[in-house]
Amino acid sequence: MPDMSSTDSKQSWLSIGTAVLGGTMAGAFLQWAHSQRHRSSNAECGKPRSCGVGSELSTLHDAKNNTNNSDGRGRKPIYLDWNATTPIFAEVTDAMMPYTKEFFGNPSSKSYFSKPCQMTVQQARDNVATMVGCNPSEIIFTSCGTESDNTAIHLALKACTASSENVPHIVTSATEHPAIEECLLELSLQGRVTVTRVPVDGSGVVSVDDVRAAITTDTVLVTIMHSNNEVGSINPIAAIGALCAAQHVLFHTDAAQSCGKVPVDVAQLRVDMATIVGHKFGAPKGVAALYVRDGCLAEHGRKLPSLYGTSGGFLMGGGQESGRRAGTENVLLIAALGAACKIVIDEIADTGKHMMELRDLLQQRLTSAVGIHSCVNGPCDAAWRLPNTLSISFPGVDSGRLVAELAPKVTLSAGSACHTGGGISKVLMAMGLAKDVAMGTLRISVGRHTQRYEVEAAADHILQAVRRCLQ
Repeated sequence: MPDMSSTDSKQSWLSIGTAVLGGTMAGAFLQWAHSQRHRSSNAECGKPRSCGVGSELSTLHDAKNNTNNSDGRGRKPIYLDWNATTPIFAEVTDAMMPYTKEFFGNPSSKSYFSKPCQMTVQQARDNVATMVGCNPSEIIFTSCGTESDNTAIHLALKACTASSENVPHIVTSATEHPAIEECLLELSLQGRVTVTRVPVDGSGVVSVDDVRAAITTDTVLVTIMHSNNEVGSINPIAAIGALCAAQHVLFHTDAAQSCGKVPVDVAQLRVDMATIVGHKFGAPKGVAALYVRDGCLAEHGRKLPSLYGTSGGFLMGGGQESGRRAGTENVLLIAALGAACKIVIDEIADTGKHMMELRDLLQQRLTSAVGIHSCVNGPCDAAWRLPNTLSISFPGVDSGRLVAELAPKVTLSAGSACHTGGGISKVLMAMGLAKDVAMGTLRISVGRHTQRYEVEAAADHILQAVRRCLQ
């Protein structure tokens, strides 16, 4: 915190207070903290740090070393697994730093030290809300996507009015994230819910008609992911949302893989709840959010959960997050999430274009190789496919061996990083892929800082490895 004994510091706090009253909130505190911290660092380096779309992220890797890497020793591989996680963006790191030293107060208290933390949490909430097109009051901070998904399911169950004779019914898809699937499996084993899993087509997309046919009078929730983390298929969420609204059924979507890659507007999508995960778009692991539409848990005969607070809670305790999620707010990570959302707000169009160009270049290089048979999985229409994701199969090749051979030079995956254990991807099998095709599938995903020459080098490495595996 500033030394209040100095005239300059008092004037700084006066300026901050004026800015707060003017509505800039935590940004004023960040501005002061950054000016203090960067005063010496800028004098040493002579220029500010840059981390724009497509710029090199030095903390992740040296791209030139990757391109020239012939033996994999002493150099980091090219990173093409952005769907697993992203690096923490430089701007996000900068936004976090004041909360490691200057600002440490408990945002739930009323002390001198708590005020900047309170305002930072509110600014971050505003940024998340702006990113997804909702009111700040509709955003609940959580620790991860799994917590957000689980909370959405439990909120729907707590709000339902199913009679004791009728077990609540939930509709989901055959390709959901384990945070949905495992939660529903456990609840069904306990006899607390019945579950209908609608299929996906050969592109990995859910049919609105199948969802309509699955809804019954006991259905309390439909939960369908916005986009698939393995093949990048985007589901018709707006159409499903309209269907659920007409049927008076709560609708949740896991938008973890979509935020930061494509626009996500919860009002246009007609969703009641949505999961947002920070480490998928530049924030650290350990921070996420759940959008809950104001009033959705108490309309159409539903009863607002009444554990405590105003809308119930999954964690019970001190009543943080307006009584919806107990536990002292992690200001450091919430500030990071807010900064990452601001980047998405400012750059989503440019970032999406950048990623699509590189993904398409990689796809063209791999599918046009002479003597190598491959097939691309997922929708052909770009409007129904994440711009950064390439799921590509090399029939007759073991993707596990392929990933291992590539490991010193290229980081990618044979499936979702959220699934532990081996075996054939559940998503690919649900799409109807033949076993030998599914077993030879790679998931490759580019991101904000991926470079063209990295993609070109990676394509060469992949094709060389495929040829070795086919010998």
